[in-house]
Amino acid sequence: MPEVNYITHLNTVFEEFLKDNRLNPTHISLYMALFQVWNSTRFPEEFFVIRDEVMQQSKIGSKSTYHRCLKDLDKYGYIEYQPSHNPYRGSKIKLTKNWTSSGQVLYQHSPKIGTSSGQALVPKYKHNKTVLNNINSQNKNFKNSDKKDFENQYKQKTTVPNMDNLKVSNDKNYNEPL
Repeated sequence: MPEVNYITHLNTVFEEFLKDNRLNPTHISLYMALFQVWNSTRFPEEFFVIRDEVMQQSKIGSKSTYHRCLKDLDKYGYIEYQPSHNPYRGSKIKLTKNWTSSGQVLYQHSPKIGTSSGQALVPKYKHNKTVLNNINSQNKNFKNSDKKDFENQYKQKTTVPNMDNLKVSNDKNYNEPL
C-alpha cells in the first residue's frame, strides 16, 4: 500500500471543508475522529468503528446527530459508510479520498489489512473501567496508614520546594510604572 501523507491529507481536506458550505462543525469533528481511527489502524482501505468511541472523540452527544452526519459525509463523498446493525460488530467506514494538494487521489486500492469482517469489537473504555475497578478493590484491602504511605510514595516530588519561578512579590506598589 502506498504511504499516506498525514499532513498533506489534512491540509487538503481542510481546504475542501472550507469550500464546502454544506458542512458544519459537527461534520468536521466527526471526520477528524474517523481520520484518527483510520490513522490508529495504520490507514487500511476500510476499517470498523464503534459508535460510542467515535461519538466521544468527536464530542457528539446525540446518536441521531452522529448518524445524520455520517450519512451526510457519505452523501457528500468524503467517506463510504456501511452500517452494521450488529451491536458486536462496528460499522464499516472507508475514507473515499486520500487528498493531495491538487485534490488528486493518491491510491485507488490497497490490500486489506487488519481484522476479519466477523471480529467483535470491544470499546477501549471497558478495559479502563476493569483496571480501575481492580485498583479500587485492592485499595479497600489497605489499612488507612497503608493507603497514606501508598499515596505519599507516588506523589510528584519537586526538585526545589517552595521555589518562586515567576519571582512575584506580595508587596506591590501600584503607583510605579510598569
